[in-house]
Formats: sequence, C-alpha cells, structure tokens
Amino acid sequence: MNLQEETQTPAADDAALPEGAPASPAPPLPPARASAAARILALLKSHVVLLVAAVAAAVTCFFVPPDAGYADYFDLDTLSCLFCTLAVVSALKERHFFEWLSGKIVTAFGNMRRVTFALVFVTYFGSMIMANDMALVTFLPLGYYVLTSCNRPRHMAFVFVMQNVAANLGGMLTPFGNPQNLYLYSYYSIGAGEFFAVMALPFAVAFVLIAGTCFFIRPEPVKLETPPAKAPALWRMIVYFVLFALSVMIVFRVFVWYIGTAVVVISLLVLEPRCFLLVDYGLLLTFCAFFIFSGNLARIPAVRTFLSALIGASTLLVGTASCQIISNVPSAVLLSRFTSDYRSLLVAVNIGGLGTPVASLASLITLGEFRRRRPGHTGKYLALFSLINFSFLAVLIGTGFLNALLFP
Repeated sequence: MNLQEETQTPAADDAALPEGAPASPAPPLPPARASAAARILALLKSHVVLLVAAVAAAVTCFFVPPDAGYADYFDLDTLSCLFCTLAVVSALKERHFFEWLSGKIVTAFGNMRRVTFALVFVTYFGSMIMANDMALVTFLPLGYYVLTSCNRPRHMAFVFVMQNVAANLGGMLTPFGNPQNLYLYSYYSIGAGEFFAVMALPFAVAFVLIAGTCFFIRPEPVKLETPPAKAPALWRMIVYFVLFALSVMIVFRVFVWYIGTAVVVISLLVLEPRCFLLVDYGLLLTFCAFFIFSGNLARIPAVRTFLSALIGASTLLVGTASCQIISNVPSAVLLSRFTSDYRSLLVAVNIGGLGTPVASLASLITLGEFRRRRPGHTGKYLALFSLINFSFLAVLIGTGFLNALLFP
C-alpha cells in the first residue's frame, strides 16, 4: 500500500462505496467544542424568561423605534432596590442564614401544613412592608431551604406558587405594599382611610382563599434531614438587616437611589465581597427588557385607542385584562390617563397581578427562581400556577364588582 492510499480521506472512502451503501457517520465534535455547546445550551435554558422578555422587547422596538423616551421606561428606584436586595440576600446566603432559619422553622412547626402556612404568610405580611417583589426575593430562598432541609422538594411548586400569590395579594392593603399602589395613591390623591376601606374586602377574601388553599397540604410530620446549620454571627446579621432595610427604603424614595445603592455596595464590598458573584443579574436584565416591552406597548397608538374605547365599559375588567399583557404597574400608569374611577382601577391592578406570569414582575421572579431550583419541572409549575392564579382571579373579580357596589 502506498502513502496516498494510507492517507486517503474519509470523503474519498465514501466516494468509493457502492451506490446505495450508507455513508460513514460524521465525526463527533471535539470534546472542547461539545462542552462549550452544552454550556451555552444550559445557559439559554436557565435564562428562558430573560430570552422571552428580550424577544418581546425587541418586537415592540419595530413599532416604537428607540428614542429619548426610552429613558423614562426604567424605574431606577425599583432597579436599584432590586439589585441591593439581591446583593444583601446573597450575603445572607453566604453566611448560611437561610439554612439556619429553615432548620428553626421545621423544628418549630413540625408538620408540612404548618410549615407551608408559615412560609406563605410570612410572605403575605412581609409584602405589606417591603413590597411584593422584595418579599419574594427574600422569602423564596427561605422556602427552598426549608423544603430541602426536610426532604420535601415535591411540595416546592405548590409552596412557590402560593408564596407568589401571597406576595401579590398581601401588598394590596397598604399604599406602599405594591408599586402600583404608591403611584395611584399619589396620582389621585387618595386619602389613607379611603384607601384602606376600598381594599379591605378584596384583602379579606384573598386571606381566606390563601388560607383555605394551604389546607390542601396534608399535615404529615416533618423533621430535619440535614445537619442543622451553625447560627451566623449576630453582629453581622444585624448589619445585613440594616442594609436590607436601606435597600427597601430606596423604592419608597426615603433618599435618592444612588445614595442608598452606594451605601449598600460599599458596605458589602468590605464585609462580603463574594456576594456580588451570586447576584442574579439575569433577573435585573429581565426587568429592563420588561420595562422596554411595557413602555413601548403603552406608546403604540392602536393600543392606547383600543384601551381608551374599552375603559368606559368596565374599569375593573379592562384593568385586570391589561395586567395580563403589560403587567400591573404599567397598566396602572397607562389606564389612569383614561378613567376617574380610581376605586375600581385600584382593585383591578392589585388583583390583576394574578393570572399570567407577566401579570406581575413578582411572578417573573418566582418563575425564574423555580426554574433555577427545580430544572425540568417548569411544566408542572406553570400548570399549577395557572390553575391557582386564574381560580383566585375569578373569585376576586366577583369581589371587585361587589366592592364597586359598596363604594360607588
């Protein structure tokens, strides 16, 4: 055999095969390229919500070309608050605070039903103080660690969905519980007493719905199945909770966003610099993409004309439906220009946070967190999410009409 025969290429071999014979299989990718492709695919799967938000934002850019008005889309107070909160929560994770607290919860409550009540209602009442988005950023990791510590991951979809519902509905009672409340409270100059009176009935019905749904969890005994975590240093936890309070104050404009951000960032750079590596920057980018999407949608003349024609028929129904497409905060800003029925609009943009995953930014936070914690189970989560959200929404729409009769 000569050298030419020894060095014959695979293509030449295939050409020499009889007609109809199968060709040689393509050579596999080199290990380095295969590994890179796998990493890219895994990255895309883990950020599917960001990708959807980015594509939606890009589509709307064809209808509203980028201009100076885009700068008004971004709520820097919310973005700064979210970044600082994520950083502080990451610092608490670095010190294993949530593992330690989850052990205390499992030990104190003893069965799965009581544990579920504790996780859901700490989110419910927490959202009244720190707003729904920040409540979820704080308490979803706690839910994960509690369920992991007692080996109950199968309950994670239910607990996460109920925490999400609790965050969206718990904040409705107070003017600062949800961002849209702050806006409407100021825009219509609503009195504090009137605000509480209008939201009292939907809040009470939401409480009953959430409590009743949590009773579906069987009261099976639970116990710690992981070694209890060591209690973190008290002084460090005090500092981190002070920083967390500063982070939440940004969204309430207690001080300018860049001052609060600077204090939090500098403090964590000194005390816990590694926490910035754990921040979910994909979530921040998702918020940015969603701001562009909703901002552009509100500027499309056909959308504005359509909503203007509908709002007179039923502020409650139009407001709730609008939330399903462009989220509750943009809906509050957009629809406030077309109606003086602020009572129905206030109820609509609070209960309208239920429904689709884009009805509230809080729901996007929960979806992203669940996908990260339980990859491969997103379909089950979305099915349960839709069942509970739309069931609650139907009941609360009926409550909203009853509320309109009480407060015409």
